[in-house]
Amino acid sequence: MNTELVHNILPTNPGITLESRPQVSLLTILLSYLQIGLTAFGFSIVQKQRIFVISKKWLSEEEVDEGMALIQLYPGPMMADFSAYVGYKIRGVPGALMAIIGFIAPAFVLMLVLSAIYFASGSLPWVHPLFLGLEALIVGIILNVTLDFGERALKNRSEAVIALAAFAALLLKVNAVAIIVVSLAAGAFLLAPRTGGNEEKEQTHSSVLAISVSRLLAILGIVLVVIAVAIYSWLLDSEVGRMGLSFYKIGAIAFGNGATILPLIQIEIVDLHHWLTPNEFADGIALGQITPGSLLVVAAFAGYKLGGLGAAALMTFAMFAPSFAMTLVFTEIFVRLRNLNPLRGAMKGVLASFVGLLAVVVLQLGKIGISGPTTLILAGGAFVGTRYFKLDIIWIFIGGLLFWSGLLALGLG
Repeated sequence: MNTELVHNILPTNPGITLESRPQVSLLTILLSYLQIGLTAFGFSIVQKQRIFVISKKWLSEEEVDEGMALIQLYPGPMMADFSAYVGYKIRGVPGALMAIIGFIAPAFVLMLVLSAIYFASGSLPWVHPLFLGLEALIVGIILNVTLDFGERALKNRSEAVIALAAFAALLLKVNAVAIIVVSLAAGAFLLAPRTGGNEEKEQTHSSVLAISVSRLLAILGIVLVVIAVAIYSWLLDSEVGRMGLSFYKIGAIAFGNGATILPLIQIEIVDLHHWLTPNEFADGIALGQITPGSLLVVAAFAGYKLGGLGAAALMTFAMFAPSFAMTLVFTEIFVRLRNLNPLRGAMKGVLASFVGLLAVVVLQLGKIGISGPTTLILAGGAFVGTRYFKLDIIWIFIGGLLFWSGLLALGLG
């Protein structure tokens, strides 16, 4: 998600300044992000966060824009990372923890409940036809996401070539990590801005202060916890541990939002290790879409199947923890990095590659979700509703499932 899109969501408000920022308690941060996590779906998460943070005068307009630029410079789910950024700017590491917990917890709890119901009742006759409808809706929604993301990420011929190369490479079963590494290198070489970079003229809006010892120790503590849990996953020497390491890898290398990270999740948990079947993966995405908050709580869905509540918690931690730690570090050093042109180019390259990877996901999900004329109509309706009528995803699912249930009742599904 780039800052241009964010500006289109909410007009600028230059009246909010650092001096007018109120003192915010940790409990307020937690409760506020619980509210956002309970009520935000899809791209409305960006809108809700930006409107809320600026209206409450927690951050200045410039800090919000700086944060939106920052979270594009390193891997991880961007909206979760932006939550951590806001909390960190307000109250340091404790604030970041409250924000990320509040943002993820509602979706995690709801996904646990839905996962328990799904895996307990998945063999019942009515479950599979219902999820066929959900899978068809997902195809339409992901197709729109792919086109929308492509419009933003592909601005020149080089970016289009990188996207096509990534698409072809993934179809040919090239390792996704290798695709990302090559895309980073190609972007740094081909897409780096040729001008600009006068750091003296582009000073940040606030003073760059030396990091305090207590804050530095807190960041170090978070990094050590993340590493310790990764070591614990490795020591488990089990399928749960191996899945945890897979989600750690995804969380540490994948750029973008939930939809752009889905290809890597699919490759790891479906294609390589077969922890989920293709149908289960599509159903997990559907459940992630109908729950508020981050789509990446599909990690909890996968973990629940493999090892219940404990595994679901481990996978969720592994999905979000690496980039959470990176957010704390990069927030401190961002002002020294944001003018490095090769880094900007590398980011453009990897985002372009995700357009190609997403296109592969659309093809693969289409093979599962489109099984006849009625599911094709359902997928087309979801695509038209999200792309041209700008309907919220929750209404797409409610309307689509009501329509599909009617077809099933008439024997037409």
